[in-house]
Amino acid sequence: MKVAIQGELGSNSHMAAVEMLGNGNRLEIIACTVSAQVLAKVVGGEVDGAVLPIENSLHGSVAEHYDLLLELPVRIERESLLRIRHNVIGMPGVKLTDVSKVMSHPVALSQCRRFLAAHPELEVVPFYDTAGSVKHLMEAGLRDVAGIAPELAAREYGGEIVVLGVEDHAENYTRFHLLRREDAAGGEAVEGADKMSLAFAIEHRPGTLVAALERLARAGINLTKIESRPVPGSPWEYVFYVDLRFDSAEKAETALEALREHCRMVKVLGRYRAA
Repeated sequence: MKVAIQGELGSNSHMAAVEMLGNGNRLEIIACTVSAQVLAKVVGGEVDGAVLPIENSLHGSVAEHYDLLLELPVRIERESLLRIRHNVIGMPGVKLTDVSKVMSHPVALSQCRRFLAAHPELEVVPFYDTAGSVKHLMEAGLRDVAGIAPELAAREYGGEIVVLGVEDHAENYTRFHLLRREDAAGGEAVEGADKMSLAFAIEHRPGTLVAALERLARAGINLTKIESRPVPGSPWEYVFYVDLRFDSAEKAETALEALREHCRMVKVLGRYRAA
């Protein structure tokens, strides 16, 4: 199975893909620079699926990925929760006292503020990817530079962990989705599905959002998340993204029909088992 990710091998997305799909010889990870490229490979049939983050417990949602889910013919097949651990990684034998500069993705750096504040002697440099920072310093032979990245990055590129677990909070999790083409085998019939992600748009008049949410409540659906994104070209109009939990397929269908009667657009982004 070929699976595309955003970022380099050794990244958290790589770890999430392995956790969901296993690490056997049948799994091939395709590293991509940007998320749009990841999903273009899915839609074009170059890969079987993609693993992308949708939400971090500290940083919040990945807005770009919501937009891509709505725009492209893909569906969510599975979700997973990955405990995020950030480590200072350098070349073998390097100590923290040898390091003058640390590099990582801006989101990772923002989750390690306490460590960075405790070491003002370190120059902090944003980089395009967590694992990519380790790949870069190893290829360039930089002994005064360290990356902040997952442990897998050290194994992938031959680095060594200088300081383990420098994240601010132990309860740091990222929710990932496994995405497939809409017409991929299996469709929406995920066995044991108890969660559904939807996007919907309502008429731009007072009370319409409340009315839509009331319809979900009447259907016996548990709303676990709601996110809004602006509609391009229509100022102050929004598409709403919701995650719903249900205990029967009948309730899920009832909720869908109720929304379709009230909303001008409803798209099912996926039905899957909750992580």
